[in-house]
Amino acid sequence: MEVKQNNDEKHGSFEAFIDGISAGKMTYTWAGEERFIIDHTEVKEENNGKGVGKEMLLAAVGFARKNGKKIIPLCPFAKASFQKSEELQDVLVN
Repeated sequence: MEVKQNNDEKHGSFEAFIDGISAGKMTYTWAGEERFIIDHTEVKEENNGKGVGKEMLLAAVGFARKNGKKIIPLCPFAKASFQKSEELQDVLVN
C-alpha cells in the first residue's frame, strides 16, 4: 500500500493506493499555519478491513510530526483513532 499526499494553502488529502488503484482518501483543511483538521476519511468498500484508514492516519501523523504541526480530528474515524491510541497524542491539539 502506498499513501500519497496532496497539499495546498487551504486543503489537502492523503490518498491510499493498492496496486496503483485508489483505495481510500482522507481529507483535511488547514486551521492556520500550525494545525490542520482531518474532516473526512473514506475507504472504498472493497478495501474495508485492510487497514487503509489506519495507513492514511499514520501518514497524516507522520507529516504532522515531521513538520511540527498539530491535528484536530473531526471525522469520526480519526477522532476514535486518537482516543484509542496513546502513541498519537503528541500531535493532537489539546
